[in-house]
Amino acid sequence: SLGAVIAIYFGLAAVFAAATPLLGIAGAFATTAITFTLGRGGGTLALILAGAAVSGLGGALIALSLNLAPNANAAYEIMNWLMGSLADRSWDHVFLVLPFVVIGGVILIFTGRALDTLSLGETQARSLGVDLLHLRLLVLFGTATAVGAATSVAGVIGFIGLVAPHLIRPWTGYQPSRVIIPAALAGAVLLLGADIATRIIRIGPELKLGVFTSLIGTPFFFWHVVKLGKTAP
Repeated sequence: SLGAVIAIYFGLAAVFAAATPLLGIAGAFATTAITFTLGRGGGTLALILAGAAVSGLGGALIALSLNLAPNANAAYEIMNWLMGSLADRSWDHVFLVLPFVVIGGVILIFTGRALDTLSLGETQARSLGVDLLHLRLLVLFGTATAVGAATSVAGVIGFIGLVAPHLIRPWTGYQPSRVIIPAALAGAVLLLGADIATRIIRIGPELKLGVFTSLIGTPFFFWHVVKLGKTAP
């Protein structure tokens, strides 16, 4: 997200249309790589703490860009992007990011079988011939490419990517290779439904899409955590 904010801050999109998605991808790749590097070898907790630290730094730099915005229009564009919206987005924006999303999606689909093996544990995956470093790099590149490109034009729209897999797992099972494509389609349907809802619900100015998905997604995760707590042995 920081890469896209930099493009907006300096007005690079007005000079080069692909600047925002390219910098968005670069920013997503950099933050994900830093998180993996910091959390490597420390287990799940270290990875979570590294992610929180990198996210905090990114948030601080975005806040700094708002504080130092050269004009009111730049500040408005950054704030609008942070709240996420599909308003004023056209097929031109779709075609602009489509190649990156397709490339990232194909890479992630390609890693499905290896991720199935990894779900058994790193030791078992290694014994079955999975190159963990190569797999992590592929997942890193695929995720950063697809998510960075989509986020660069739509802004920050939270919880769609987190909620969709949980919704479809009762039908697909828990194998990553069987979840990837249905989760992507479910995410698209959720996004469309949320966008329609924001245009129907009128509370003064139009409710931003990212705000709406966060308001709906947070209670869902509270419910999911409570459900896990009740089913835990």
